[in-house]
Amino acid sequence: MDSTFIIAEDAPPLSRSPWRFALYFYLKARNTLLVIFIFEALQATCTILLPYAVKEIIDAVTLANETGMDIFVASRDALILFAALNLGIVLFSRASGAALVLTGPFLRAEIRKSLFSYLQHHSHRYFVSHFAGSLASRIAEVSMSCMHALWTLTFDFYPLIIKSLVALVVLFGASGDLALVLCLWLGIYIYVSYLLAKRCRIYAQDFAEARSLVTGKVVDSVTNVMNAKMFARRQYEEDYLTDYLNHEVNHALRTYWYMEKLRWFQFTAAMVLMVGMVGYALKIWSEGNMTVGEFSMVAGLAIMLIEAARGLSRSFLEFFEYLGNISDGVAVFVQPHEIVDKPEAKRLAVERGEIAFNDVTFIYKEGLQVFEHLDVTIESKQQVGLVGFSGSGKSTFVNLVLRLFEPQSGVIEIDGQNILDVTQDSLRENVSMIPQDPQLFHRSLMENIRYGRLDASDDEVIEAARKAHAHEFILQTEMQYDSLVGERGVKLSGGQRQRIAIARAILKNAPILILDEATSALDSVTEKKIQLGLDNLMKGRTVVVVAHRLSTISHMDRILVFDQGRIVEDGSHQQLLLRGGHYARLWNMQAGGFLPEQEPG
Repeated sequence: MDSTFIIAEDAPPLSRSPWRFALYFYLKARNTLLVIFIFEALQATCTILLPYAVKEIIDAVTLANETGMDIFVASRDALILFAALNLGIVLFSRASGAALVLTGPFLRAEIRKSLFSYLQHHSHRYFVSHFAGSLASRIAEVSMSCMHALWTLTFDFYPLIIKSLVALVVLFGASGDLALVLCLWLGIYIYVSYLLAKRCRIYAQDFAEARSLVTGKVVDSVTNVMNAKMFARRQYEEDYLTDYLNHEVNHALRTYWYMEKLRWFQFTAAMVLMVGMVGYALKIWSEGNMTVGEFSMVAGLAIMLIEAARGLSRSFLEFFEYLGNISDGVAVFVQPHEIVDKPEAKRLAVERGEIAFNDVTFIYKEGLQVFEHLDVTIESKQQVGLVGFSGSGKSTFVNLVLRLFEPQSGVIEIDGQNILDVTQDSLRENVSMIPQDPQLFHRSLMENIRYGRLDASDDEVIEAARKAHAHEFILQTEMQYDSLVGERGVKLSGGQRQRIAIARAILKNAPILILDEATSALDSVTEKKIQLGLDNLMKGRTVVVVAHRLSTISHMDRILVFDQGRIVEDGSHQQLLLRGGHYARLWNMQAGGFLPEQEPG
């Protein structure tokens, strides 16, 4: 992996090459896989020697008929060999199966865990650019494809190699010419099949991408099903999905038709050789240069090897299809991590909670400049409101504090510590964030609140819920604190979700508190109650409040007014009103207490 490809220090070292990606996980189970390979080699050897045992039986019976010996006495050793080989097939195959059972589920889980771990280190920008459903689908598909590719190598390719080597050794004893013909045919057949099947990887990768895209679109539509209902867009959503399904079907047809053409070549080549081998063996036997048993063995070996090779052609196709699926997933997941901790990063130690922006310049990758040489300091335990029209830089300011983005230049410090020099986890552990639209897990109310502090007791969780005025509605639910909230908290109203988020922040008890319209979804009565809890939560903390409803920040120690990435005014509510500037105009143009999205033209 080149030096420009940066990954988080504690992320799994996954490769962008599908081969090396899969090999990384296979090596984790190398001891068990070695055992499987040994058992498969023994099973393959026993299987391919069956025609030899049959040959020995036929030759013994023929000799007994010619000499008048008892058939069972004459063929005893051959029958024992035949029985032993069949017993070996059963024992070795089941031993291999047992090892597979012990390995497969754990290896698949390890792949999924590693992909999820790598994914966790991606930036906020990455997740904004990808469907959640599509990512989940790719994790499942990559893990399954890795396993299927391994089984194809282990149970298809590898046994054929063993069978071919053993069969050629046996065939050389009966007829060197037949052995050479079969050896040459196998080499050419496998090589051509490999070259043709290799092209299938590209088709399979495109097909996998199309499938993941459809999955993402389905999840997106299901998530927004209420929008479709409210706007009577059921048919539109069906037609919208149909376009992507047709795209998937086209890729499927292209992939499957190519596979079908390849199978025509493989089946025809196998048929020609099978007829030729048996015919040539019959000629040698008719000339008296081969016994009946040897003829039977040659025919049996030829049929077994050709059938195995024909099956291998299917395995080639499937293998490269799996490889295409892995390539598609790897291309999406294994990308450089945009924001990583420095190797020597320390934990953030917050005593005062001072936040300082020193000459900070930030530009989105799209080329949109937000801040240019921004200088501002929020003092310890100061309560600061951020106001301005949408796009003025308020949310970006908060995201930079949380290190969801990193500035192109300048330094952001908390208590004199550059946030680029501390671990991301320690930074966010010291900041409580209550967003405008809080995201909840499809878990119980108790679990969602306890997410603020995992070691909190039930009593502490309940006390936090009381302070957030969530306890009352929780008791009214069917399972109370054990009630599931639904995906993204859909079983709760907007106000209820916000109260859970506030309870979670109260429980976390971080020295820095950020509120992004935390009470916007509440009715006035509930807001007044919760505001009392928030006022208690704010005491002794550095507080940053993003607000559109200016009345919610009028009591702040300080208000920063943003306009096009610049702080154009800085002062208390009364000071800014007396100036009669930008803030005063915003205050006067409020409608119902809220700031409009943009300044009226």
